[in-house]
Amino acid sequence: METRSSSPVPAAPAPEPAHGIRLQVHDLNQLFNSMDPSPFREKDLDDDAEEFIVSWAREFPPDAPLKLSVCLEQWPERDPQELIRQAVHNHFAHRAELAELDFKALLKQGRTSLLIGLSALALCLGLSRVLLGSESGTWASIARESLTIAGWVAMWRPIEIYLYDWWPLRRRARTYARLSQMPVAVLPTGKGPASA
Repeated sequence: METRSSSPVPAAPAPEPAHGIRLQVHDLNQLFNSMDPSPFREKDLDDDAEEFIVSWAREFPPDAPLKLSVCLEQWPERDPQELIRQAVHNHFAHRAELAELDFKALLKQGRTSLLIGLSALALCLGLSRVLLGSESGTWASIARESLTIAGWVAMWRPIEIYLYDWWPLRRRARTYARLSQMPVAVLPTGKGPASA
């Protein structure tokens, strides 16, 4: 008779608990931009509310799940849960789209700047070689070095774009995308989870 030894099946890792962001507001009007005439679901969040949510989201690891709890002091007649959830998701989805557009525009500007910079560098180095190739003396040396420096200075902007400017935009777009999908709970004051 054949016996089988069954090895235990490893359990799937438990999902990481969501990091909570708690936002307390007096009423619905405090949550949304009062200058925006759009219906609530399409309204922009108030600048202070957006800054608060985004700043807390950046405190947590980039891939960590998030959860927003909006605590209302004045509860409206209709349950605002779905309205606020959609408004928050729409707001941050729109912000993510804008950040992606900014990123694409920056890369386009980088390509243009790189073309201009390389052309200027080639022109300066070419002038230095053609006009001052075999010249010796202090003034010729100063002119040669000045043209070389001017050519490399023309490369400053594309180097700045490709080394430094692009990644903050990518990080912002990812943060907004995470916020556009996070669970949103709306609770009467005093019933929310502990503050993040």
